[in-house]
Amino acid sequence: MRVRRLLVGVSQEKLGDALGVTFQQIQKYEKGTNRISASRLRQIADMLNVPVSFFYEGAPRQDGGRDEDPAAEPTSDAHDVFWTSQDLQLVRAFQRIGDGQVRRRIVSLVEAIGTDPAVPEGK
Repeated sequence: MRVRRLLVGVSQEKLGDALGVTFQQIQKYEKGTNRISASRLRQIADMLNVPVSFFYEGAPRQDGGRDEDPAAEPTSDAHDVFWTSQDLQLVRAFQRIGDGQVRRRIVSLVEAIGTDPAVPEGK
């Protein structure tokens, strides 16, 4: 939830106001301290302009399949990363790419660079 909120540029306070809760409650939702009811999750999804399924990363669909586009599927690492402004800039630019094939190629390139032992960390 936090990642999507940051990507669309909504503050905790603004989201809380729209939902009728405090920004502290939004913090608790994002940290997993408080559970989010199904109806509240629907409201949050609507506010952040994503389907509810967006928040169920890696969960199999009802038909047992997975999304066709692996670039569209979030990874479990998304919650373990501290997102910098540069990370968000990259994701926003990536989201503007409409061609699925180009998106897949970019993901493959970034994965290859990220796992290449010849590339020094932090550079």
